[in-house]
Amino acid sequence: MNNVKILSIGFIGMLVLTTFVVSVDRAIAGADIETNGVSASTASQSTSVSTDHASNWQQVKNKVRRTLQLNVSSIAESPVPGLLQVMTERGLFYVSSDGRYFVQGRIFNLDADMRNETEAALTSTRLSGLEEFKGTFIEYKADKEKYVVNVFTDITCGYCRKLHEQMSDYNDLGITVRYLAFPRAGLDGQSYKDMVSVWCSENQQKAMNDAKGGAQVPAKSCNAKVAEQYAFGQSIGVNGTPNIILPDGSVIPWLSAS
Repeated sequence: MNNVKILSIGFIGMLVLTTFVVSVDRAIAGADIETNGVSASTASQSTSVSTDHASNWQQVKNKVRRTLQLNVSSIAESPVPGLLQVMTERGLFYVSSDGRYFVQGRIFNLDADMRNETEAALTSTRLSGLEEFKGTFIEYKADKEKYVVNVFTDITCGYCRKLHEQMSDYNDLGITVRYLAFPRAGLDGQSYKDMVSVWCSENQQKAMNDAKGGAQVPAKSCNAKVAEQYAFGQSIGVNGTPNIILPDGSVIPWLSAS
């Protein structure tokens, strides 16, 4: 039996609208998330970190880089005493404060209705990271824009093509879609070269439409940000497409066939 899941306009539209309302409610409730991706209490602790702690953090960063070949872009106290949260080009991880243990996983707060603390940290990282790519998206703007979603896409991805076929429906709902490049095969495959060509096209929307329709992409070259967008996606945990970032920074991950 073919149980291939299909992205539907009703499903994505409902999630976008629902998540937007929920995010507003959370903001009004005064969620304790600061723009640096940690709680207000953690941020307060971070600002009072002693010189000794700062030196220790640098040692942890150096050890992660030396041992795992991962560059740490930021480091901070995690919600769990004794664990540091480290942001790398491969995502968010945790390291014991003595640099001995490396943890991959998610932290949930049992005293706050199972709040996903890892997701909270990633949410602000996604939003701040998106700001750095302003002007480099391929945008399909709604005439009566109500919401903006950012979508990591690959021109060879079947689900991405299905989503793209419904673009006019999203726009009619007031949803503007901004594409970021995420060539699933990495930076050495033909998909990467084709996506560079799309981003370098004089008419990016037409090039994207043609590519998503299976047409041959005329080769072009320019200083596109395809590699940088791909690296950003990896750093925030994108591992498939389409990966949709909603207005509050939460994510609708890619759907796999079953």
